[in-house]
Amino acid sequence: MTGLTHLDGEGRARMVDVGDKPVTTRQAEARGELRCLPETLAAVRAGTTPKGSVIATAELAGVMAAKRTADLIPLCHPLALTKVAVEIVIDDALPGFTLRAEVRTSGQTGVEMEALTAVSVAALTLFDMLKAVDKTMTIGAIRVTAKSGGRSGDWTAT
Repeated sequence: MTGLTHLDGEGRARMVDVGDKPVTTRQAEARGELRCLPETLAAVRAGTTPKGSVIATAELAGVMAAKRTADLIPLCHPLALTKVAVEIVIDDALPGFTLRAEVRTSGQTGVEMEALTAVSVAALTLFDMLKAVDKTMTIGAIRVTAKSGGRSGDWTAT
């Protein structure tokens, strides 16, 4: 099973040992979207949704989720995060919301999973808070858009 870093010699799952890797500043950005009806966006703008401030709540949920990524994703290392920022913007062109998370740490492994988790949970929170208003919502296009630090270097999506 050579080349598969999360499997041992007998094919059992294992957490990768990053103990010999140097501590570097590592950062990742992820993005996603939640599509909905234009009327849903109007209700959010007007503050008339049944569950209150949906954007602020979903942004906070994303930050909280990033900090719990190792509890959710098997074999993911628990990390001391130094920054988690989640931004949700109304996008009339979708129509819907664009979501962005930026996560940073100084450590021995990257924070792509934490950024993806932040965007995913923020989108799920938006969905939960708006499902009484809009049954047509879809979540999608969740992806890593940039990373820096570590052995593999910097990368930005084109």
